[in-house]
Amino acid sequence: MKSRRWLAACAGFVFATVGSQPVLAQESGFLLELNNAHDMNGTCRLVFVAMNRTDAILEKTAYEVAVFDDQQKVSQILVLEFGRVPIGKTKVVQFDLANQACSKISRLLVNDIADCVVAGQPSTICLDALKADTRTEIGFGL
Repeated sequence: MKSRRWLAACAGFVFATVGSQPVLAQESGFLLELNNAHDMNGTCRLVFVAMNRTDAILEKTAYEVAVFDDQQKVSQILVLEFGRVPIGKTKVVQFDLANQACSKISRLLVNDIADCVVAGQPSTICLDALKADTRTEIGFGL
């Protein structure tokens, strides 16, 4: 009887753990999550988690991103470089936006790819396969 309860408890733990995994981690594509944003010495530090779930080694990956202020106006356009992201790799990258409070950013919009190289050639996979999500109060997407 004890072994059945133990098995039931283990099964419940497994189902709870699987169910709590981020949806993006289970999808295919190039998954980009705005994971954290916090103020640090007069800058807004943005922390991204990039997951290459494509079937291509992304030799260079960079995005042109529009930053919208708290009035929904574009305050700046910048290029965020994620560099090389091998197949199956999860990579954490952070960017500091100088003289910018995180509370003054309403959303980030991936406007275009700035650089995407696969097998030594320019590619559109970085945008075509992109899936964006956020764990912050700042909106993030295409």
